[in-house]
Parts: sequence; structure tokens; C-alpha cells
Amino acid sequence: MDTTFDELIDSYLATNVGIVKNFLSPLLSAHLVDNINALYKDDRLLSAGTGNNLIINHDKLIRNDKIYWLDRLHNNSHENDFFDLMDSFISHLNRTCYTGITGYEFHYTLYETGSYYKRHLDNFKQNGTRAFSMIMYLNTSVDGGSLRIYQGNNSQDITPNAGKSVFFKSNELEHEVLVTHLPRMSITGWLKTGDQSYFNHEH
Repeated sequence: MDTTFDELIDSYLATNVGIVKNFLSPLLSAHLVDNINALYKDDRLLSAGTGNNLIINHDKLIRNDKIYWLDRLHNNSHENDFFDLMDSFISHLNRTCYTGITGYEFHYTLYETGSYYKRHLDNFKQNGTRAFSMIMYLNTSVDGGSLRIYQGNNSQDITPNAGKSVFFKSNELEHEVLVTHLPRMSITGWLKTGDQSYFNHEH
């Protein structure tokens, strides 16, 4: 996987937006989609909000996606395979780029047909521990739902194809999720500094 990790890091260093097509294997992506579908069927996905743990705003005019936090304590083998992959990536990132990442948090994200997330920045004013944002897409069929990232007067649209990962600084680049015309699934999260829960994040 080091070649894939390097491709993601190199594209980030070149453009401030790292993109790699095959970060997740097709098999792992399929298993994670099955997990999301099961959670959705059991009504366990929660409406996402904006803000931090102390101040959460559930304004569906800003975002109307649904989420479910991942945790090793779930003892789900496919989630744990994902965490193992992230542990390897962070070790590689810290070793090659001296980023000092010490923790992470990730959740499943489901955008139902017609859903979106308006332009925003990922970092909290009250908490600056989020260093990098990462999205791993799970969709095999795509219609809308692109990630639009803004850099100055320019913007870049990234299609949410299965296996693709996107990586950028949380406190620098505003972005939005455009309206999706099919259910759009991903794992979304943040690599953190100053967090002692690295490798065993509990949420």
C-alpha cells in the first residue's frame, strides 16, 4: 500500500488536494456499503449537524446527510480492516512527512437522493485538533454528489467513485457536497493532532 499512500501524499503536496483512486479495495468497499445499508435499514443512522460536541446545529438547509460513528469497540471485522488501513497510512504519513498525527475519528456518511452539504470549513473555532480531512468513497454508481473544493477563485469538483480517497488540510479549504441524485455513501473523518486516542479511537 505504500505506493498508494505516496500517490495520495504526492498529489496533496502538488495541489493541496490529495486524490488517489484505489485507497479502498473493491471488496472492502462492498463490505462497508453492506454495513451502511444494514444501519440504514435498522434506522441507526443519525441526522448530521454542524458544530462541535458542545454546540450542534441541525439545520437541514445547511446539510441533510446521515452519519454513524465508527469504533473498534463495535467489533465489526470490516470496520476494523478499515482502521488497520488508516493506522498504516498514518504511520506512513508521520514517518515520511513528520505530520505528528496522534488520533483520528471517522463516520459512515449517507446522502439520500436530493441531499447536500453547503460550503463550509471542517475545523472548529473552539477546537483546532483536526489537521487533515479524509473522505473514502464507496459508490459504484454515481449521479451528482460531487465534492467541490474551493481554492481562492478556483474550484475543483471530485466525483465520489468507490475506492477513491480525498485528503486536504481541515483548516484551509472550504468545500461542499453538491446535490446527489443517487444515494451517496462514504467514510468521512479527520486526522488529528493533540489527541491521545491514536490507533484506538473510541467515540
